[in-house]
Amino acid sequence: MISHEQRMQKKKAVIDSHIAAAQEERGVLVVNTGTGKGKSSAAFGVVARALGHGLQVGVVQFVKGRSDTGEEAFFRRQPGVSWHVGGEGFTWETQDKERDAKAAQAAWDVACRHLGNPDIGLVVLDEMTYAFKYGWLDLDAVIAKLLSRPLLQHVIITGRAAPQALRDVADTVSDIGMEKHAFQAGIKAMPGLEY
Repeated sequence: MISHEQRMQKKKAVIDSHIAAAQEERGVLVVNTGTGKGKSSAAFGVVARALGHGLQVGVVQFVKGRSDTGEEAFFRRQPGVSWHVGGEGFTWETQDKERDAKAAQAAWDVACRHLGNPDIGLVVLDEMTYAFKYGWLDLDAVIAKLLSRPLLQHVIITGRAAPQALRDVADTVSDIGMEKHAFQAGIKAMPGLEY
């Protein structure tokens, strides 16, 4: 029987060989999608990590219209963060497709400035996938812009139902599922956890 130490040595050799083979250095496109909670929260965790490494960060929120979130209150106070709330709120709140489309286009204009700036090391496009679902933005044009961004710039896109074409060009895709959610049990959205 193989000992624990032997298994770990074998595992270490495999992992070390993968690390040695990964030599390319370039920005990574990440998509956090799925029906579960935590897509945006995961992206904001990476914002903290990027700031810790001295990167400049641009955040553009496409749907969320509220400006009292804990992440915004915290990150707006940090040097090196540009934060833009571009949404008008969730579509069932606005009920105005034209207004929502204009807000998404204005948010995309801000995002394009970030995606063209090599000084920004991380761009978060929060809840952007809804802009594709509702036809507010042209997916092919967005993908072309993402692929022409500065070489070392990382991008994280969040939101449910990421289209397959976006998943295909992404380097990392996390599909976050939901087993259950406190809201389903009648617990209201709580500050510090939900916003």
